Amino acid sequence: MTDVVIAGAGPAGRALAAACAAEGLHTVLVDPAPHAPWRATYALWRDELPELPAEAIAAAPSRATAIGSTSHAIPREYLVVHNAGLRRWLTDPRVEVRTGRVEEAVGGRLGSTVLLAGGRRLATGVVVDAGGARRVLSGGPAPGARAEQTAFGVVLPAAEAARLVPDAGETALFMDWRAAGVTEPSFLYAIPLGEDRVLVEETSLARKPGLGLDVLAGRLRARLAAAGVAEGTRRERVRIPLDLPVARPPGVVPFGVAAGMVHPATGYSLATSVGLAPSVAAAIAEGLRTGPRAATAAARHEIWPPAALAVHRLRKHGLRALRGMPAPAVPEFFELFFGLPAELQRAFTSGRTDPAGTTAAMSELFRRAPWRLRRRLVW
Repeated sequence: MTDVVIAGAGPAGRALAAACAAEGLHTVLVDPAPHAPWRATYALWRDELPELPAEAIAAAPSRATAIGSTSHAIPREYLVVHNAGLRRWLTDPRVEVRTGRVEEAVGGRLGSTVLLAGGRRLATGVVVDAGGARRVLSGGPAPGARAEQTAFGVVLPAAEAARLVPDAGETALFMDWRAAGVTEPSFLYAIPLGEDRVLVEETSLARKPGLGLDVLAGRLRARLAAAGVAEGTRRERVRIPLDLPVARPPGVVPFGVAAGMVHPATGYSLATSVGLAPSVAAAIAEGLRTGPRAATAAARHEIWPPAALAVHRLRKHGLRALRGMPAPAVPEFFELFFGLPAELQRAFTSGRTDPAGTTAAMSELFRRAPWRLRRRLVW
């Protein structure tokens, strides 16, 4: 019998597996393709994960900017993740990695049995669902249309990307709303990837259901054509669910996207999952001294303490406000947001257990907004 079985070998699952192994727990990581490369492009603010090693950083742009109607320097360091380096950092040889598809977990007084496709079984104390939006052990995909962030991007040589973003090889363009459009607004996102490459994406921040990738691809191609830039061959397609419910399935610890840990108003979750893994692993280890049920309850409380739940509700209000805004108001909203003091920007984007800071950011934004925008924020 193992101590922990984790379903899903993405960054969240790998981070928690390594943290559990570091606690001395017999940990099994199960995934249909556990060694497949991670294709998504991840980024984060350095202050969210200060211990990130150099091998896990593909690029550290010298500046980060955001544009509503004018340009704002963001006084935080934005990092682009090196996926292979991140995987190496999150890999612990003590973790037992198995290839298989988890189908079900059956709980009992002394632990759980994890059922794999083909009839294999794993007995364990604690079961973790880190399988992403599929939520195989956490109630399955959420029913109905979901609010989503979608994006279509291409990778360009830095010299070509500079036709769209000045000094593209050294600048992280967090968002540029100047060509948001009169309906279904979208923005330009552009970040250096290292090795003289830049990812440029047309991004829809929040829509229910998500804005189609074909629409975003058409807008990006129009931008590229207007700048005289060839499209390139490597493409990236993004679809991030923003409003997955906070999951509490019996006998299972959801983690990462499966737990609803995606920021409802930004779509970010990597830094949260990786940064939270050690404390969740410690809670499991301590709880197992009493028993599997205590360990499961302790882990779930560590992931969703009352402060985090309060912030999550505030952020979901922000998501609803964004979705309810007419297209012309969106650039104005972000012009106001990036004019806030840096500590308030950080509180809203990264203060997961800081309800006071999140409330202060939202209140100050409301105070600065004109009445026509305040009505939307209240709604």
